[in-house]
Amino acid sequence: MHNRRHYGGKEAIVTHAAFEQGEGILRLAPAWVPRVFCIPGKRMKLHPDDTYAFGAHRGGIDERWFSSTIKADNGPLTTPDEGLSYVVYGDPGRPDRVLFKDVVGELGAQLLGDGLWDRYHAWPMYAKFFDNQGPLPHHLHQMEEHAANVGAESKPEGYYFPVQLNNHGGTFPYTFFGLQPGTTKEQVRHCLEIWDQGDNHITDISKAYRLQPGTGWYVPAGLLHAPGSLCTYEPQWASDVFAMFQSLVSDVPIDRALLVKDVPDERKDDLDYVVSMIDWDVNTNPDLVKAHFRPSLPVRPVGEMEAEGYVEKWVVYGSEYVSAKELTVLPGRTVTVRDAGPHGVIMVQGHGTMGVWSIEAPALIRFGQLTYDEFFVSHAAAQAGVTIHNPSRSDPIVMLKHFGPNPDAPAG
Repeated sequence: MHNRRHYGGKEAIVTHAAFEQGEGILRLAPAWVPRVFCIPGKRMKLHPDDTYAFGAHRGGIDERWFSSTIKADNGPLTTPDEGLSYVVYGDPGRPDRVLFKDVVGELGAQLLGDGLWDRYHAWPMYAKFFDNQGPLPHHLHQMEEHAANVGAESKPEGYYFPVQLNNHGGTFPYTFFGLQPGTTKEQVRHCLEIWDQGDNHITDISKAYRLQPGTGWYVPAGLLHAPGSLCTYEPQWASDVFAMFQSLVSDVPIDRALLVKDVPDERKDDLDYVVSMIDWDVNTNPDLVKAHFRPSLPVRPVGEMEAEGYVEKWVVYGSEYVSAKELTVLPGRTVTVRDAGPHGVIMVQGHGTMGVWSIEAPALIRFGQLTYDEFFVSHAAAQAGVTIHNPSRSDPIVMLKHFGPNPDAPAG
């Protein structure tokens, strides 16, 4: 069903059929991602028989990416489209697929709006679930200067812990953030020097915070963090750079290559350079909780929203890069909700309709199965208003909505 046009001598896939079928709302296919250094928590609704669908040598699937236009960076065995979202359209019985990245490139401002498209000429963020049985290593995402040194972009991100995906807390529902005030660069450097001696004790100079379902955190680039074992919704900038600073997690050694994965080749043994990737003021801030903890904030007075049939909350905010909302549509209600700009959507509870689409949060998903739980709402559709109908007598519809730069998001 793909038609083709030529622009400047280059062939481009025309994706208007998908855009028009959804009346400005695109249906997306699940994008599963494995991580060799993680043990999956098995709360993302992926069938347990498919946990190692990429092969045991690739590690278990512990992530699902949403509205993604970037490829996962999982080393030389990464598959050609790993982490990339596909748009699903056409005959429901035999649907066609096209890369969301190509749809963005083809539709441009028609999909994203003039402001976002003129500024980035891309969809500049994506979101994911990451779901691990235990904690991840203490790590950071490079700031702009250091990311640029390897031809990449920085990656600020937000965390939210949906109650629907956290029926258990895993083995360590705490996250280390930053470094204790008074920590010196020499202390961190020493932790890196003793990498091969087992535990390098980087978390001895950090502090852990208990994670609370229904709340979240904002994690700017350069902030060390060791995510805990709750299943996490994570809107983030469109990048996959990181540096692991912890050598041993849950008695499992971490390959030093993951410390310098995104460090220039000539600086991989330069520990002073590696330490310079830490934003020191952010990491040693004595008011770190005040600066980065994110309780949910109602978009409007709750009573007013409930009278109209829904409740909507900001769950990621205080960032110029990414934000997110949680929308609950009450049983038996039909609502029209407007937003400032384009955004991705993932269902976590309930069923009904959204615009022309049927929507549902499946109980179990097979690897490769197409679902009706993930969508992308265009700029025009968001501003005109998305109509959602909940036919259930008892079950609310709950969806998470991820945005790039959003003028409506609270400052923090």
